[in-house]
Amino acid sequence: MEISRCGWVSDDPLYQEYHDKVWGRPVYDAKELFAKLCLDGQQAGLSWITILKKQQNYEQAFANFEPEVIASFDESKVEELLQNPGIVRNRLKVNSIIKNAKAYMAFTQEGGDFSEFLWSFVGGEPIVNDFDSLAQVPAQTAESEAMSKALKKLGFNFVGPTICYAFMQAVGMVNDHTKDCFCYGLLQTDSEGK
Repeated sequence: MEISRCGWVSDDPLYQEYHDKVWGRPVYDAKELFAKLCLDGQQAGLSWITILKKQQNYEQAFANFEPEVIASFDESKVEELLQNPGIVRNRLKVNSIIKNAKAYMAFTQEGGDFSEFLWSFVGGEPIVNDFDSLAQVPAQTAESEAMSKALKKLGFNFVGPTICYAFMQAVGMVNDHTKDCFCYGLLQTDSEGK
């Protein structure tokens, strides 16, 4: 029997694995949220599968997304990263991860809890949508606009409302699996059982 998945998933096994086991599952770890936010920013103008295929390269190039380490990257490190064929070699995007790491460090050094801060935009728990088709899923929402504004104010970049919404979907702040997808009911059961 064929499994029914969301309409955006191709037949690429990596994409299917990501959809089935990662996308839409709530993430509360601050550093994991930081990494995912940075990766979503890399997607701007590209398809998510492009970044997904490069995820391991990004983890190696950017010290497993340890903000403390990335915040110390200098101009020679940027030049080195721009020679790395395993990542998107775009100066603005490379610099954005460093900028975001500095913003993350400044926020946490002031005593901020990054996970709590991000989850506050959805009231601390996943918003469960009930979309019948992909066409109903928005590209951004009032919550993603508010998150985008707040992140920019903290000094983050590549965090526009559309990127923020893609991030919110990926880390389970919203359940945007369509109702015909096998994950839709699974995730609801998981969140009720927590």
